[in-house]
Amino acid sequence: MTVIVLTTCPAGLRGLLTRWLLEISPGVFIGNPSARIRELLWEEVKQYAGQGRALLTYSADTEQGFAFETHDHRWLPVDHEGLTLIRRPSSGVGPQRPSPTGWSKASKRRRFGK
Repeated sequence: MTVIVLTTCPAGLRGLLTRWLLEISPGVFIGNPSARIRELLWEEVKQYAGQGRALLTYSADTEQGFAFETHDHRWLPVDHEGLTLIRRPSSGVGPQRPSPTGWSKASKRRRFGK
């Protein structure tokens, strides 16, 4: 089983993949091509993806039962003791506000007795 997920890729690339795989949702392709065809399709995806991102996952004889590859994706696969995990980039949640300077209102009330 092979699954390819495209994000912001040219429409021509989607047309190319529909020759071999079934598009079950916009940008999500699934099928069961041979390993040689899968590798050829993945090379085409990497060549024609442009500014888009792509993920490939397929059945494999591994502990997890599948393997995957990424193209221009911020999340990267990392091997950890034989298991392939995804490393997400760390990013701050929301904008960082600068630390307030001076005394807080509660501290001022305590200091001045009111």
